[in-house]
Amino acid sequence: MGAVAINVGMPIQAEALPAHLTESSWVRGLLLVLGLGFLTLFLFLPLAAVFIEAFRRGAHVYWQSITDPDAWSAIKLTLMVAAISLPLNLIFGLAAAWAITRFQFRGKQLLVTLIDLPFTISPVVAGLIFILLFGRHGWFGTTLQEWDIRIVYAVPGIVLATLFVTFPFIARALIPLMQSQGQDEEQVALTLGAGGWTIFRRVTLPNIKWALLYGAILANARALGEFGAVSVVSGQIRGLTNTMTLHVEILYNEYMFASAFAVASLLALLALVTLVLKSLVEWRMR
Repeated sequence: MGAVAINVGMPIQAEALPAHLTESSWVRGLLLVLGLGFLTLFLFLPLAAVFIEAFRRGAHVYWQSITDPDAWSAIKLTLMVAAISLPLNLIFGLAAAWAITRFQFRGKQLLVTLIDLPFTISPVVAGLIFILLFGRHGWFGTTLQEWDIRIVYAVPGIVLATLFVTFPFIARALIPLMQSQGQDEEQVALTLGAGGWTIFRRVTLPNIKWALLYGAILANARALGEFGAVSVVSGQIRGLTNTMTLHVEILYNEYMFASAFAVASLLALLALVTLVLKSLVEWRMR
């Protein structure tokens, strides 16, 4: 009983709070104001300015700007390039993540490093590389001319440039998750007689579907907004090889500000939709 009395009488020590919660209220308020001020200055105000300038001359001018034949051609080309690059990115991302997380092979670390290459190299440099390879005077230029194949200053070059800057996103979303999940469930399915395709469809894919969707959203967003690499390989031909980002630049350089901001507002809307989808997928993953 004495021991019990002593334990009961001893003061209960409060659990230590995280350091950031022990700061005074004015410090936390200052940090919050600084964060909101930064977001307002560099995010909310520019975003609001795009829509204000787009509608400054009225809704009829806005509608004319986005239904202009050149603008409509740029919109269709942008969506087409994104539609082509996304399935190819899904195939590469799944294959790369599967190989890196499920097999041991020589050059594995090199493959991981190469996947990160588009994050470190300038998109303009990437565009110049494609010019060097597939341009008229490039390494494969003569052969392509003999077969009457156009890559640079045509849609195939835009697709290649877009693929280069977007292919890491899906692989990078899948690799950490697949490494943390391990292979236990797949090994169990294998011992039960399931084939490779069945294991992938019924075991692997359900476990990675949200990460796969997350990476696809990011890759698609980058494809829609890519400028640097595409501007080098496209030739910026009105109505033929202009994407939305290139069309905005041309309109702005020609002092057609209302039209430029109208097309830019479509890109901003696509970015907001992407942000909402990304947030929903992050919530579902948690």
